[in-house]
Amino acid sequence: MSTAQDLLIFVAAFGAGAVNAVAGGGSLISFPALLAIGLSPISANVTNSIAVWPGYLGSVVPYRTLILDQKQRALKISGLAVSGSILGTIILLEAPPHVFKILVPYLIFAATTLLVIQKRMLVLFTKQAMTHPKGSHFSLNAGIFLASVYGSYFGAGLGIMLLAIFASFIHDDLQRLNGLKTLLSLVIATIGSAIYAVFAPVSWMAVAIMGVSSLLGGYFGAGFARKLSPKTLKISIIIFGYVIGLIILFKG
Repeated sequence: MSTAQDLLIFVAAFGAGAVNAVAGGGSLISFPALLAIGLSPISANVTNSIAVWPGYLGSVVPYRTLILDQKQRALKISGLAVSGSILGTIILLEAPPHVFKILVPYLIFAATTLLVIQKRMLVLFTKQAMTHPKGSHFSLNAGIFLASVYGSYFGAGLGIMLLAIFASFIHDDLQRLNGLKTLLSLVIATIGSAIYAVFAPVSWMAVAIMGVSSLLGGYFGAGFARKLSPKTLKISIIIFGYVIGLIILFKG
């Protein structure tokens, strides 16, 4: 990679780390940057997955007490997450590469749309959980499994998806559910990263640059990002996501 390309992914990962620390959706910045430096869609996807893994690890620490308080539930759904994420990696690696390339813009559109409807989803699903506190055991397990497949296949917007599933089918405090969400995100990212590290075309130079940069972004950039109004930050990410999706769609 050239110096300009190194700088591009460094800045993109820094921004992604800052955005993830405040609002989520950082992969909508870092993934397109990897495409821009010439990586294939699959290589960009698996490289991004490994590069953002430290952020998932760090996000679990503040929730460790809430997670341990619901250890049995956490262990059970983590098993579903492991099996789903393994299937997601198999689908990505075994399907013809052109299939993922075709799906990329639509996956970006879907992840961006999740940001758009995030609050409405949580309000709707929380009301549903209050009305039907027992929920549906099968629907919860199916939702976790399918979200895990998606999480290791692409992953952007996974946290929003998981929190909506939990709020819909588990009657509990939202902070405790958020703790489960961070744990499952880490489990899915860990399984995907481990498999991709062995079997996928990972750009390790990009991983090294972006891993450090995203950590710096989460630590230093989050302070700047918090100075922006949450609405402005979210709208900026949404516009960026849709624009990038359209560019990739028509370029392809």
